[in-house]
Amino acid sequence: MNSPSDSELVAQVAAGNAGGLAELFDRHAGRMKSLALRIVRTPEEAEDVVQEIFVQAWRQAGRFDSVRGTVLAWLSIMVRSRSLDHWRRRSTRRETGVSDAHELESPRTPGNDPRAWAAKSGLSDLPADLREPLELAYWEGFSQSEIADRLGLPLGTVKTRMRTGLKRLRKVLE
Repeated sequence: MNSPSDSELVAQVAAGNAGGLAELFDRHAGRMKSLALRIVRTPEEAEDVVQEIFVQAWRQAGRFDSVRGTVLAWLSIMVRSRSLDHWRRRSTRRETGVSDAHELESPRTPGNDPRAWAAKSGLSDLPADLREPLELAYWEGFSQSEIADRLGLPLGTVKTRMRTGLKRLRKVLE
């Protein structure tokens, strides 16, 4: 008996078949972890990325379109995006002085760093349509795609609002 193709496995996942996801994971998790590791640089974070993208694959399997590319390319794009999100969050924490432990205790509290408090204060002055995507990204850790899904907005709109919000915030902080 031939094993199903990656596309067939994704179709199984879209139909709610957890076995299809398990087989997809077995086939590609190692390669995805290697890719994530090149970006995030720590094995623990790479493992987190891989777990997150397979959860995302479970949720979004119905969106996969084989005309646009292979399953391996689809997973790789998710890994790259999620790895960069992790890397950016880590960089933001270093810049603002918010430690991982403090962030776990209270993700919306900027800690003792005056720059972080200024940023939080500046955010509160922004209109809600610009503030909300920034808070979801930087304080809650959502990717732009997740923010678009959560807010029911097109991805391009989220990107524009975040860029506009960051420009306004930068002016406030200067």
